[in-house]
Amino acid sequence: MISTKNPEALPDRNRLQNICKSISVLDAIISQDWEYRYYSYNSKWSKNEEVFEMRNGQGDQMLILFAENGCIINGFDHEVKKKNKQKLTYNLPQIFQAFMFEEPISSIGTTFCIWSIQSKNWQLGEIQDFDDGSERLLNIFDNNPQTYIDWATDYFEESYNENGIPFETVKKIYDGKSLTKEMVLSIVDELEDWKQLENDLIKIGYPYNFSE
Repeated sequence: MISTKNPEALPDRNRLQNICKSISVLDAIISQDWEYRYYSYNSKWSKNEEVFEMRNGQGDQMLILFAENGCIINGFDHEVKKKNKQKLTYNLPQIFQAFMFEEPISSIGTTFCIWSIQSKNWQLGEIQDFDDGSERLLNIFDNNPQTYIDWATDYFEESYNENGIPFETVKKIYDGKSLTKEMVLSIVDELEDWKQLENDLIKIGYPYNFSE
């Protein structure tokens, strides 16, 4: 399992970014109402920075910043004991200081923090204990499409095709294949607003072709 106990199990920065985009695309297909999505991605966060967000509506939240020179994960599990943020961010590179200590993270909170600079391995500050929610929140990044399918089948209940969420389509999205109408309609029986999905895909920065 991926956690602060074994951060080396996390995929590298580029693969992590692809997974973040993929599961955000899948959420955008299954739930066109942004309020009920679990995962979202903003490729236009700021100049040269993109951000992935996980939120469950119950207080847990995760933000991942993808910058030119690195990547950082801030996780918050509202059910675990409060952590010393200064220790969690010990030796944090300067390029991540503003992200970690300004809004919105200063209001969200931090129970774990993991970062990577360019091609270096994932790094941590001073770990106080491993009861930090990281195993539960990071599990989705195991690079296995079935992990998303199992989670979404339970979370979205019957918002998808009655035959279930097809592994083949999810695998194509994990592989970054251009999204087509056929792929969308293999996941949901119908889509209420194709233009909204296009706008979501542009925001995510994911390729699509709905003209075929």
